[in-house]
Amino acid sequence: MKITKAPPHSRRKPKYEPRLAPDRGDGERLTTSAMIASLDAEGRESVSAPFGHALAGLATSRPDIVGLSADLAKYTDLHVFAQAHPDRFYQMGMAEQLLFSAAAGLAREGFTPFATTYAVFASRRAYDFICMAIAEEALPVKIACALPGLISGYGPSHQATEDLAIFRGMPNLTIVDPCDATEIAQAVPAVAAHPGPVYLRLLRGKVPDVLSSYDYRFEIGKAKHLRHGKDVLFIASGFMTMRVLDAAERLQAEAIDCTVLHSPTIKPLDVTTIVEAARAAGKLVIVAENHSIIGGLGEAVASCLMRAGVSKPFRQIGLPDEFLDAGALPTLHDQYGLSVDRIVARTRAWLNEGSAS
Repeated sequence: MKITKAPPHSRRKPKYEPRLAPDRGDGERLTTSAMIASLDAEGRESVSAPFGHALAGLATSRPDIVGLSADLAKYTDLHVFAQAHPDRFYQMGMAEQLLFSAAAGLAREGFTPFATTYAVFASRRAYDFICMAIAEEALPVKIACALPGLISGYGPSHQATEDLAIFRGMPNLTIVDPCDATEIAQAVPAVAAHPGPVYLRLLRGKVPDVLSSYDYRFEIGKAKHLRHGKDVLFIASGFMTMRVLDAAERLQAEAIDCTVLHSPTIKPLDVTTIVEAARAAGKLVIVAENHSIIGGLGEAVASCLMRAGVSKPFRQIGLPDEFLDAGALPTLHDQYGLSVDRIVARTRAWLNEGSAS
């Protein structure tokens, strides 16, 4: 049999093209590891393993709390809990379906399990087990997952860009996307006290501390104003809240006044606060999230504003509806519009569009 090669012009392009890091301005190019989770500028205060320390501390007075991991305790900060309470820690191996089935069984026996893995593995590999074993029965299993959205440079296998879209449609499931170390520490006892299942998006390792300077208190189901302004309303969750706070400071220097509304609970959404803030907003409403523009906070806010009859210019800052590149996080965040520089530039451009019309 004769095999004919396809002509060069018809051959499929490689999936990933070589990509150069940005030039620093002196002719040198910055190169960093794909796993550097750089979520903040250098010099900002950070807290090491806030989830693990908060859970270990809470468990001293809550003997019902147990921790489970799918061979990722070190990478979800659950190792801190395991060291403090070794008799209440269960290493389930690389078997997410088993992890959540076991957590459901423990919950049925009166325990409050915190089951940890990466967000991609919980949302993609174990969805049906979470749905049938946990959510349908409204069991108090807490699903705490690291690397949500674009917090890994390892490419689509580790980038949970669609986890909110997957989980928002699951009945009985509360979804929380905390901003920083302060909010994670406050969210852990609130999540533990919540009677039903919760999906908690985790920041791990050294986590920036931002909200401690805002006299902030986390409450499930509540959005909170962090600053007020007359021109732009930012609604954000997760680490994108710290990014829009920085962007708002930069825009203030250009006489652009911004409100920042932090919405850490994606489900149930604080519709009342969001609608009131949008009605009072000036020229533009922008939702910023570390998630695909499909099915996350942006679409949730847009639908609630439409149902409430609020008509304001509306824009989204989020990840595109595509499989993302691998690489260093600072480069990827700039490439996909999550960096402070890109937020400032896009906000300025959108306001100019409105002025021109």
